[in-house]
Amino acid sequence: MKYIRDFREGDRVSGIYLCKHKQGAVTKNGKMYENVILQDKTGTIDAKVWEPNNPGIGDYSVLDYIEVYGDVNNFQGTLQVSIKRIRVCQEGEFEPGDYLPVTSKSIDAMFQEMLELIRSIKNPYLKKLLESFFVEDQEFAKAFRKSSAAKTVHHGFVGGLLEHTLSVTRLCDYYCSAYPILKRDLLLTAAMCHDIGKVREISPFPQNDYTDDGQLLGHIVMGAQMAAEHAAKIQGFPHSLLTEVQHCILAHHGKYEYGSPKIPALMEALALNYADDTDAKLETFKELLENNAANTGWLGYNRLFESNVRASKMEE
Repeated sequence: MKYIRDFREGDRVSGIYLCKHKQGAVTKNGKMYENVILQDKTGTIDAKVWEPNNPGIGDYSVLDYIEVYGDVNNFQGTLQVSIKRIRVCQEGEFEPGDYLPVTSKSIDAMFQEMLELIRSIKNPYLKKLLESFFVEDQEFAKAFRKSSAAKTVHHGFVGGLLEHTLSVTRLCDYYCSAYPILKRDLLLTAAMCHDIGKVREISPFPQNDYTDDGQLLGHIVMGAQMAAEHAAKIQGFPHSLLTEVQHCILAHHGKYEYGSPKIPALMEALALNYADDTDAKLETFKELLENNAANTGWLGYNRLFESNVRASKMEE
Protein backbone atom coordinates (compact mmCIF):
# COMPACT_ATOMS: atom_id res chain seq x y z
CA MET A 1 0.00 0.00 0.00
CA LYS A 2 1.01 3.61 -0.44
CA TYR A 3 1.01 5.38 2.90
CA ILE A 4 -0.78 8.69 3.33
CA ARG A 5 2.46 10.37 4.39
CA ASP A 6 3.81 9.67 0.88
CA PHE A 7 0.84 11.12 -1.04
CA ARG A 8 1.72 13.86 -3.52
CA GLU A 9 -0.43 16.12 -5.66
CA GLY A 10 -1.40 14.33 -8.87
CA ASP A 11 -1.06 10.83 -7.40
CA ARG A 12 -3.58 8.15 -8.31
CA VAL A 13 -4.73 6.37 -5.12
CA SER A 14 -5.68 2.70 -5.15
CA GLY A 15 -5.49 1.00 -1.78
CA ILE A 16 -7.14 0.10 1.51
CA TYR A 17 -7.54 2.72 4.25
CA LEU A 18 -9.49 3.13 7.47
CA CYS A 19 -12.56 5.36 7.21
CA LYS A 20 -11.97 7.56 10.26
CA HIS A 21 -14.85 9.96 9.58
CA LYS A 22 -17.82 10.25 7.26
CA GLN A 23 -20.35 13.07 7.04
CA GLY A 24 -22.87 14.11 4.42
CA ALA A 25 -22.79 17.69 3.17
CA VAL A 26 -24.33 19.94 0.53
CA THR A 27 -22.58 22.26 -1.95
CA LYS A 28 -23.68 25.85 -2.49
CA ASN A 29 -25.57 24.57 -5.53
CA GLY A 30 -27.53 22.08 -3.43
CA LYS A 31 -25.62 19.01 -4.58
CA MET A 32 -25.01 16.23 -2.03
CA TYR A 33 -21.49 15.02 -1.31
CA GLU A 34 -19.61 13.30 1.53
CA ASN A 35 -16.70 14.48 3.68
CA VAL A 36 -14.39 11.59 4.56
CA ILE A 37 -11.19 11.26 6.57
CA LEU A 38 -8.91 8.40 5.57
CA GLN A 39 -6.32 7.04 8.02
CA ASP A 40 -3.32 4.76 8.09
CA LYS A 41 -0.44 4.49 10.56
CA THR A 42 1.32 7.50 9.01
CA GLY A 43 -1.57 9.92 9.45
CA THR A 44 -4.87 11.11 8.04
CA ILE A 45 -6.06 12.96 4.96
CA ASP A 46 -9.29 14.70 4.01
CA ALA A 47 -11.24 13.17 1.15
CA LYS A 48 -14.42 13.95 -0.78
CA VAL A 49 -16.97 11.71 -2.44
CA TRP A 50 -18.50 14.09 -4.96
CA GLU A 51 -20.86 11.47 -6.44
CA PRO A 52 -22.13 9.46 -3.42
CA ASN A 53 -24.90 7.84 -5.49
CA ASN A 54 -22.46 6.58 -8.10
CA PRO A 55 -22.74 2.76 -8.48
CA GLY A 56 -19.00 2.53 -7.78
CA ILE A 57 -19.46 3.93 -4.28
CA GLY A 58 -20.36 1.00 -2.05
CA ASP A 59 -22.26 1.24 1.22
CA TYR A 60 -19.65 2.02 3.90
CA SER A 61 -19.55 3.32 7.46
CA VAL A 62 -17.18 4.98 9.91
CA LEU A 63 -14.39 2.60 11.05
CA ASP A 64 -14.81 0.39 8.00
CA TYR A 65 -11.67 -0.57 6.13
CA ILE A 66 -12.36 0.57 2.59
CA GLU A 67 -10.60 0.07 -0.70
CA VAL A 68 -10.40 3.49 -2.29
CA TYR A 69 -9.79 4.56 -5.87
CA GLY A 70 -9.26 8.26 -6.54
CA ASP A 71 -6.92 11.19 -7.16
CA VAL A 72 -4.84 13.41 -4.87
CA ASN A 73 -5.53 17.10 -5.39
CA ASN A 74 -4.32 20.32 -3.76
CA PHE A 75 -7.11 22.39 -2.23
CA GLN A 76 -6.07 25.72 -0.73
CA GLY A 77 -2.59 24.43 0.03
CA THR A 78 -3.74 21.14 1.58
CA LEU A 79 -3.74 17.70 -0.03
CA GLN A 80 -7.16 16.12 -0.51
CA VAL A 81 -8.36 12.90 -2.12
CA SER A 82 -11.20 12.93 -4.62
CA ILE A 83 -12.73 9.45 -4.30
CA LYS A 84 -14.20 7.78 -7.39
CA ARG A 85 -14.84 4.26 -6.07
CA ILE A 86 -15.22 2.62 -2.65
CA ARG A 87 -15.43 -1.03 -1.63
CA VAL A 88 -15.76 -2.27 1.95
CA CYS A 89 -13.05 -4.82 2.76
CA GLN A 90 -13.38 -7.97 4.81
CA GLU A 91 -11.17 -9.26 7.61
CA GLY A 92 -8.08 -10.89 6.13
CA GLU A 93 -7.71 -8.37 3.32
CA PHE A 94 -5.75 -5.93 5.47
CA GLU A 95 -3.30 -5.81 8.37
CA PRO A 96 -4.81 -3.67 11.19
CA GLY A 97 -1.33 -2.59 12.32
CA ASP A 98 -0.93 -0.65 9.06
CA TYR A 99 -3.77 1.68 10.03
CA LEU A 100 -3.00 2.69 13.59
CA PRO A 101 -0.32 5.34 14.14
CA VAL A 102 2.14 3.99 16.72
CA THR A 103 5.03 5.55 18.62
CA SER A 104 8.46 4.89 17.13
CA LYS A 105 9.77 4.19 20.64
CA SER A 106 9.44 1.01 22.71
CA ILE A 107 6.30 1.15 24.85
CA ASP A 108 7.73 -1.45 27.24
CA ALA A 109 11.00 0.45 27.68
CA MET A 110 9.22 3.75 28.27
CA PHE A 111 6.89 2.23 30.83
CA GLN A 112 9.78 0.62 32.67
CA GLU A 113 11.48 4.02 32.85
CA MET A 114 8.28 5.43 34.34
CA LEU A 115 8.32 2.70 36.99
CA GLU A 116 11.96 3.52 37.77
CA LEU A 117 11.01 7.15 38.31
CA ILE A 118 8.17 6.07 40.62
CA ARG A 119 10.63 4.00 42.64
CA SER A 120 12.77 7.13 43.09
CA ILE A 121 9.97 9.02 44.87
CA LYS A 122 10.73 9.29 48.59
CA ASN A 123 7.43 10.65 49.96
CA PRO A 124 5.45 7.51 50.94
CA TYR A 125 2.05 9.02 50.11
CA LEU A 126 3.03 10.28 46.67
CA LYS A 127 4.81 7.03 45.88
CA LYS A 128 1.72 5.07 46.89
CA LEU A 129 -0.48 7.36 44.79
CA LEU A 130 1.62 6.71 41.70
CA GLU A 131 1.75 2.97 42.38
CA SER A 132 -2.03 2.91 42.74
CA PHE A 133 -2.30 4.09 39.12
CA PHE A 134 0.65 2.58 37.29
CA VAL A 135 1.29 -0.64 39.26
CA GLU A 136 -1.86 -1.76 41.05
CA ASP A 137 -4.55 -0.59 38.58
CA GLN A 138 -3.77 -2.92 35.69
CA GLU A 139 -6.76 -1.76 33.63
CA PHE A 140 -5.64 1.87 33.89
CA ALA A 141 -1.99 1.00 33.18
CA LYS A 142 -2.95 -0.96 30.07
CA ALA A 143 -5.11 1.89 28.76
CA PHE A 144 -2.41 4.45 29.59
CA ARG A 145 0.21 2.53 27.61
CA LYS A 146 -1.99 2.40 24.50
CA SER A 147 -3.60 5.85 24.62
CA SER A 148 -2.75 8.86 22.50
CA ALA A 149 -2.00 12.24 24.07
CA ALA A 150 -4.39 14.06 21.74
CA LYS A 151 -6.93 13.58 19.00
CA THR A 152 -4.76 15.81 16.81
CA VAL A 153 -1.90 18.34 17.25
CA HIS A 154 0.78 16.25 19.05
CA HIS A 155 1.44 12.65 20.12
CA GLY A 156 -1.77 11.51 18.40
CA PHE A 157 -0.71 7.87 18.17
CA VAL A 158 -0.73 4.61 20.13
CA GLY A 159 1.71 5.11 23.00
CA GLY A 160 1.59 8.88 22.58
CA LEU A 161 0.28 9.54 26.08
CA LEU A 162 3.07 7.49 27.64
CA GLU A 163 5.72 9.08 25.42
CA HIS A 164 4.51 12.61 26.21
CA THR A 165 4.18 11.94 29.95
CA LEU A 166 7.67 10.47 30.16
CA SER A 167 9.16 13.40 28.23
CA VAL A 168 7.45 15.91 30.53
CA THR A 169 8.64 14.00 33.61
CA ARG A 170 12.22 13.94 32.32
CA LEU A 171 12.13 17.70 31.80
CA CYS A 172 10.75 18.19 35.30
CA ASP A 173 13.49 15.99 36.72
CA TYR A 174 16.06 18.20 35.00
CA TYR A 175 14.37 21.33 36.38
CA CYS A 176 14.78 19.89 39.88
CA SER A 177 18.53 19.51 39.40
CA ALA A 178 18.82 23.03 37.98
CA TYR A 179 16.53 24.60 40.60
CA PRO A 180 16.88 22.63 43.86
CA ILE A 181 14.17 24.76 45.49
CA LEU A 182 11.62 22.68 43.56
CA LYS A 183 10.02 19.82 45.50
CA ARG A 184 11.04 16.88 43.29
CA ASP A 185 8.57 14.36 44.71
CA LEU A 186 5.65 16.74 44.17
CA LEU A 187 6.72 17.87 40.71
CA LEU A 188 7.45 14.40 39.34
CA THR A 189 4.21 13.03 40.79
CA ALA A 190 2.27 15.86 39.17
CA ALA A 191 4.14 15.33 35.89
CA MET A 192 3.26 11.64 35.78
CA CYS A 193 -0.37 12.41 36.68
CA HIS A 194 -0.94 15.61 34.71
CA ASP A 195 -2.63 13.88 31.75
CA ILE A 196 -4.11 10.78 33.41
CA GLY A 197 -7.57 12.13 32.58
CA LYS A 198 -6.90 11.58 28.88
CA VAL A 199 -7.50 7.88 29.41
CA ARG A 200 -11.14 8.86 30.01
CA GLU A 201 -11.25 11.90 27.73
CA ILE A 202 -10.25 10.17 24.48
CA SER A 203 -11.57 6.81 23.30
CA PRO A 204 -9.11 4.03 22.32
CA PHE A 205 -7.91 3.53 18.77
CA PRO A 206 -9.11 3.22 16.10
CA GLN A 207 -11.74 5.78 17.21
CA ASN A 208 -9.32 8.08 19.10
CA ASP A 209 -12.14 10.61 19.55
CA TYR A 210 -13.56 12.56 22.47
CA THR A 211 -15.86 10.65 24.80
CA ASP A 212 -19.00 12.22 26.28
CA ASP A 213 -17.14 12.76 29.56
CA GLY A 214 -14.25 14.24 27.63
CA GLN A 215 -16.54 16.72 25.91
CA LEU A 216 -18.39 17.66 29.09
CA LEU A 217 -15.55 17.68 31.62
CA GLY A 218 -12.17 17.49 29.89
CA HIS A 219 -9.01 15.67 30.94
CA ILE A 220 -7.82 18.36 33.37
CA VAL A 221 -10.87 18.21 35.61
CA MET A 222 -11.12 14.43 35.30
CA GLY A 223 -7.43 14.05 36.15
CA ALA A 224 -7.84 16.03 39.37
CA GLN A 225 -10.89 13.91 40.23
CA MET A 226 -9.00 10.68 39.58
CA ALA A 227 -6.13 11.79 41.83
CA ALA A 228 -8.65 12.45 44.63
CA GLU A 229 -10.36 9.08 44.09
CA HIS A 230 -7.09 7.18 44.43
CA ALA A 231 -5.81 9.29 47.33
CA ALA A 232 -9.04 8.60 49.24
CA LYS A 233 -8.08 4.90 49.30
CA ILE A 234 -4.67 5.63 50.87
CA GLN A 235 -4.97 5.79 54.63
CA GLY A 236 -3.77 9.08 56.12
CA PHE A 237 -3.09 10.80 52.80
CA PRO A 238 -2.55 14.47 53.80
CA HIS A 239 -5.27 16.78 52.48
CA SER A 240 -2.82 19.63 51.84
CA LEU A 241 -0.58 17.35 49.80
CA LEU A 242 -3.51 16.18 47.68
CA THR A 243 -4.59 19.77 46.96
CA GLU A 244 -1.06 20.62 45.82
CA VAL A 245 -1.04 17.66 43.41
CA GLN A 246 -4.50 18.61 42.18
CA HIS A 247 -3.48 22.24 41.75
CA CYS A 248 -0.55 21.21 39.56
CA ILE A 249 -2.90 19.12 37.42
CA LEU A 250 -5.52 21.88 37.23
CA ALA A 251 -2.93 24.54 36.32
CA HIS A 252 -0.77 22.64 33.85
CA HIS A 253 -2.16 24.47 30.79
CA GLY A 254 -1.00 27.71 32.36
CA LYS A 255 -3.65 30.19 31.22
CA TYR A 256 -7.43 30.39 31.28
CA GLU A 257 -7.54 30.92 27.51
CA TYR A 258 -5.72 27.60 27.08
CA GLY A 259 -8.41 25.75 29.04
CA SER A 260 -6.63 25.83 32.40
CA PRO A 261 -9.09 26.01 35.34
CA LYS A 262 -6.33 27.55 37.49
CA ILE A 263 -3.24 29.70 36.94
CA PRO A 264 -0.04 28.25 38.48
CA ALA A 265 0.27 29.38 42.10
CA LEU A 266 3.03 26.94 43.09
CA MET A 267 6.54 26.87 41.64
CA GLU A 268 6.04 23.17 40.86
CA ALA A 269 2.85 23.97 38.94
CA LEU A 270 4.70 26.60 36.91
CA ALA A 271 7.53 24.17 36.13
CA LEU A 272 5.01 21.53 35.03
CA ASN A 273 3.25 24.05 32.78
CA TYR A 274 6.52 24.94 31.02
CA ALA A 275 7.58 21.29 30.68
CA ASP A 276 4.21 20.31 29.22
CA ASP A 277 4.19 23.25 26.80
CA THR A 278 7.79 22.60 25.72
CA ASP A 279 7.23 18.94 24.89
CA ALA A 280 3.89 19.57 23.17
CA LYS A 281 5.25 22.35 20.95
CA LEU A 282 8.52 20.65 20.03
CA GLU A 283 6.74 17.39 19.21
CA THR A 284 4.22 19.31 17.10
CA PHE A 285 7.04 20.99 15.18
CA LYS A 286 8.84 17.64 14.77
CA GLU A 287 5.71 15.98 13.37
CA LEU A 288 5.16 18.95 11.06
CA LEU A 289 8.66 18.59 9.62
CA GLU A 290 8.39 14.80 9.32
CA ASN A 291 5.08 15.05 7.49
CA ASN A 292 6.58 17.57 5.04
CA ALA A 293 10.02 15.98 4.65
CA ALA A 294 9.91 16.37 0.87
CA ASN A 295 9.35 20.13 1.17
CA THR A 296 12.68 21.84 1.85
CA GLY A 297 11.23 25.34 1.70
CA TRP A 298 8.85 27.35 3.86
CA LEU A 299 5.83 25.35 5.04
CA GLY A 300 3.44 28.28 5.37
CA TYR A 301 1.84 30.00 8.33
CA ASN A 302 1.21 27.77 11.33
CA ARG A 303 -1.54 28.88 13.71
CA LEU A 304 0.00 27.23 16.78
CA PHE A 305 3.38 28.89 16.32
CA GLU A 306 1.93 32.11 14.84
CA SER A 307 4.66 32.10 12.22
CA ASN A 308 5.62 30.90 8.76
CA VAL A 309 7.89 27.93 9.52
CA ARG A 310 10.51 25.74 7.85
CA ALA A 311 13.26 23.28 8.74
CA SER A 312 16.73 24.62 9.55
CA LYS A 313 19.29 24.19 6.78
CA MET A 314 22.45 23.90 8.87
CA GLU A 315 24.58 21.04 7.54
CA GLU A 316 25.72 18.30 9.89
